[in-house]
Amino acid sequence: MPDVPRHKSKHERLAAHPLVTDEGRVTLVEPLDRSRNGEVRSAVRREVAAAGVDCLFADFRSGSDVDWTGLYEALRAEGASRRRIGAVRDLADRFERPYPSLLRLRVDPDTELDFEPGQYVTLRSGDTPRAYSLANAPAEHELEFCIRRVPGGRLTSELFVHVEEGDEVVVRGPYGEMALSNPSSRDVVFLATGTGVAPFRSMIEHLFATGQDTYRGTERDVWLFLGCAWRDDLPYREWFESLAEDHERFHFVPTLTREPLLSDWTGEVDYVQQVFAKYLDGAAVDRSSVPQSMQRYVEAEPVGTQARLDPDNLDLYACGINAMVETLVRTARSVGVPEAHMDYEGFG
Repeated sequence: MPDVPRHKSKHERLAAHPLVTDEGRVTLVEPLDRSRNGEVRSAVRREVAAAGVDCLFADFRSGSDVDWTGLYEALRAEGASRRRIGAVRDLADRFERPYPSLLRLRVDPDTELDFEPGQYVTLRSGDTPRAYSLANAPAEHELEFCIRRVPGGRLTSELFVHVEEGDEVVVRGPYGEMALSNPSSRDVVFLATGTGVAPFRSMIEHLFATGQDTYRGTERDVWLFLGCAWRDDLPYREWFESLAEDHERFHFVPTLTREPLLSDWTGEVDYVQQVFAKYLDGAAVDRSSVPQSMQRYVEAEPVGTQARLDPDNLDLYACGINAMVETLVRTARSVGVPEAHMDYEGFG
């Protein structure tokens, strides 16, 4: 009987990629979000009118500036609820943020850069290097990044304000220990917020391109739970939606905490860990280990597909800001996802 081919472990695969420093040329700078200030103004007017405040939003504007503090005080004086004032604050944050705030950036390196899906590199423009996850599969020669503008951030300000197609940057890497596990019969779940989805886009693209969505002839369910505030904050939304149309076993579950303030969004609106809990198979969860604050989500009906998750049969990956990842990992442990089958990375 012939020997069964041995897959390298992910640690062996990671170690096989040499660390390189290379120059590259920017080939694409594409904004992924847009100004929605017209929608925001209309939403604020609705909140002000519903609170019965005897004033107009225009009363608090001076050109492009808005006296938000004065508006909050007027709302409080009229007895507006904390929820309504909070909604206006959320709208104010959206109104005041700079554009673009989310960029898709592609770089053509001078030489081939070998990396494992899920890894990151440092990108340097001028004298300031910053770490960014690679958002495309390694089969491509070019490197893709999804970058959020950080208020006061040195490199992100440089990229958003100054970098143009044709500019030179320096790339060093790859780095990072997060990588796809070897193919198995286990389903795959990715949990992310914002640009934390970048390494998962790389992983998901590679997974389907190499046939790892099946194992010994059986299809695996692949899930992506992606949390943001607003619809246009969802990186690669159309790409994931198209993938879900083409692959019945790929489940894209976006959750938008603030979008209902601006549109008729009817999808999920809770935090990522809460939405993840809603899609679990309740019969497979030991309720005694689930925190009281999460119990109602395990029992709740999800908005989307009827497919459900068995927590004991998952390879789970999480990426985002540190506080969110810590919460996601605690939730995953509490519902029965084995520690050996979790891989996660936090930043910020």
